[in-house]
Formats: sequence, structure tokens, C-alpha cells
Amino acid sequence: MTSQTINAAASGTWKLGGDLEINRIGFGTMRLPQTGAALSADAVPRDRGEAIGVLRRAVELGVNHIDTAAFYFSPLRSANELINRALAPYPDDLVIATKVGPCRDASGQWAAHARTPEQLRGQVEENLRQLGRDHLDVVNLRVVGTDSIAERFGALAELRDAGLIRHLGVSNVTPEHLAEAQAIAPVVCVQNMYGIGVRPEHDEFVRSCGEQGVAFVPFYAVAGAGREAGASGADSEEVLAVARAHGVSVAQVRLAWTLHRGPHVLAIPGTGNPDHLVANVAAGALRLSEDELAALDRLHQDGA
Repeated sequence: MTSQTINAAASGTWKLGGDLEINRIGFGTMRLPQTGAALSADAVPRDRGEAIGVLRRAVELGVNHIDTAAFYFSPLRSANELINRALAPYPDDLVIATKVGPCRDASGQWAAHARTPEQLRGQVEENLRQLGRDHLDVVNLRVVGTDSIAERFGALAELRDAGLIRHLGVSNVTPEHLAEAQAIAPVVCVQNMYGIGVRPEHDEFVRSCGEQGVAFVPFYAVAGAGREAGASGADSEEVLAVARAHGVSVAQVRLAWTLHRGPHVLAIPGTGNPDHLVANVAAGALRLSEDELAALDRLHQDGA
């Protein structure tokens, strides 16, 4: 598979909310502001020119779905500011999805989640300011715990009615959270941690989202249990065998498996490395055989 010739369109498309058509391979910006572990208070800022170059290259490769957040920053670097600098004026088909809820203070330390309508509106307005936009395409409410999200999601629904937000999503949620949100306003996507061996108990939730026309957007699909620190490099023989058979990386296999979970499943791999970006986009064209998928599915069910 020749990565250099592959466009994100090879992954297929999905319509968020029935009107925002995007390629299923997107780009996540969590790792963009820094090198090393993401979202760390002592992160080392990434070279600004390199970060801007990666964003522009992603769009050149057909990526038209970018995932971000105002709390994605390191000393001197903000993901939203980098997006603004690299891509504004924005292409008409570019969809930028952000999330609200988590808070970090100016030093990068985590603070209490935004819970009141006023706090959530403040975060929406901060994203608007940083991105230089008059509305946000998609805003995901990031949730911690199992408490009711009705008040918080209702506050975002009001901002949607006011025209500040086009579509709403939820992140790190249960099926019960999704149902609670849908009773208030339409939900176009669910962002949850998911991948080979990661949360096999969520398989039914993934299928259910597809049946409801809701996009499922896994995060840490490549990193898995490594989360913010990235992939551990300790891959099972099953994944390595598939990678060798196709002449691709294990990261590409993990992304391809994720996309094979259903036409509503999107991918938002993130990187600050231009070569890794090209490889991630190329994973959208990787087609796995039924035998390969069966082997990876067994591995997934084992939690490996």
C-alpha cells in the first residue's frame, strides 16, 4: 500500500447530522501542541512551524474532520490557535469538532469540570474566540462519572438554538447518558475510548449508535491503554501478523479494524509527525479479510 498516494476519501464518508459530510479518517489535535505525553502541565511545546505544517498537510490529504478542545494546550501552544493560524480562512467543507466540560488553569493543571450553564457558555465562547469563528460545527459534552447530564446538555442545546453551535455530541458516556441527551436535543456523535482490546463490553453500544444514525468516534484507538502517553509498542502476534501481511504498521491495522466496526465509526488519530499523518490517512484504504477480522475480533474480546 503506497501511503503517499492515498487520500482521506478512501476511508468513505459519513454525514454528521445528515448535513455535514466528512471523510471517516479525520485528525485529532490533542498531541499537536506538545511533544511527549499529551495534556501534561510540564509538556514540551512542539515546534510551531511543524505543527502548522502537519495541519495543512492533513487538509491537503483530504482530511475534513478535525477534533480539538480549548484545553488542548501546552506552554506557548494551543491546538485551537494552531488550527486558526494554519487553516483560516477555513475551507467550506472543513468540520471542526470541539469539546467542553474539562478545565485546565493557565499553568496546565486540571481544575473542576464546568457544570453550570454559565461555565459551559464561557467554554463555548472561548472556543469560538480561539478558532476565530462565529459558530462551532460540533460541540461534544465531555462527561466524567455517571451523574445526570440533563442540565449541562440542556445548556448546550440552548446555545445550539441560539446559533452558536450547529450540532451536539457527547463524550465518555454510557448508553443511558446518550438516551438522556437525545430526549433534550439531537445527538450526532458519541466519542468514547475504544479500540482492539479496549472496552469490548462497548461493542453493543457501538452497534446501537449505528442503528440510531449516531456516529461513533473512538479516541485512543491506536494508543489503547497508553492513553495520553501514546502506544506502548507491545503488540500481540495477531496484530503484527496482519501488519506484516499488508506491509503496514500496527497503528494502521488498529485504525483499519476500528473503521471496519461499521460505516458510522469515524477515526481521529492524532500526531505531530508528518510521516505518521500520511500513514494514518492511508489506513482508511486498508481492507482486512474476514479471517483477519475474525482473528482481531477474538483478540479484542480477550481484552488484549
